[in-house]
Amino acid sequence: MDVPVFEMLLIPFLGTTLGAGCVFFMRKRLNVRLEKALTGFAGGVMVAASVWSLLIPAIDEATSRGMGKLACVPAAIGFLVGIFFLLALDLLIPHLHMDSDEPEGPKSGLKDNILLVLAVTLHNIPEGMTVGVVIAGWLSGQTTITLSGAMALAIGIAIQNFPEGAIISMPLKADGMKTSKAFLNGFLSGAVEPVAAIITLLLANVMLPALPYLLSFAAGAMIYVVVEELIPEASRGKHSNIATIAFAIGFVLMMVLDVALA
Repeated sequence: MDVPVFEMLLIPFLGTTLGAGCVFFMRKRLNVRLEKALTGFAGGVMVAASVWSLLIPAIDEATSRGMGKLACVPAAIGFLVGIFFLLALDLLIPHLHMDSDEPEGPKSGLKDNILLVLAVTLHNIPEGMTVGVVIAGWLSGQTTITLSGAMALAIGIAIQNFPEGAIISMPLKADGMKTSKAFLNGFLSGAVEPVAAIITLLLANVMLPALPYLLSFAAGAMIYVVVEELIPEASRGKHSNIATIAFAIGFVLMMVLDVALA
């Protein structure tokens, strides 16, 4: 495995680690406005990445395989399967959603925050698979995916992972957990991403024939997280306008990254 591949595997994980590291520099919880901004920003990045890094390449890949006007079918099927896959995980695995019944999110205690760690960890798995699928497509040399496009996706996921790491570690510290342990929880929530990416790469030979479906599956999984978790949390209570502006900025940034590096 050459250096670019290794770096791309670790870039999203680095984003989570840096976000979790905020716990060493900030004594209290994230400011409500900042938390709203980070949540909205992460949502914008994920939506743009789902469109430009996953759905459009899925359609392009199906087109290159001669599917013509039916090229949208694999994208539609994969997208819906991704949505229902995350829905099934949400129903089967106990965890806390980012949007609780409280006005400003899940702040009811250490137990709830640990469940939130599980939620973010759960949602990081398809993100890791996404990076693995895109890198596998690029390595095959037989797809429409480019190295710069794969790098743009990895950077985009890292950007949206930064607020996730902070939103995990800082509430844990505020609820009495040691700083180092709070950081470790944020760190470990992101560790599943490179693991999922590596497993996906190891199965590349099996997965590449279904690449259009896999790309759109990842898009569906990411959109599910945005709609089910990030948007409700960003819109709840006060300062939702800050989240909306941050969403727009995140969306535009990821779109520019993807187009500029394509």
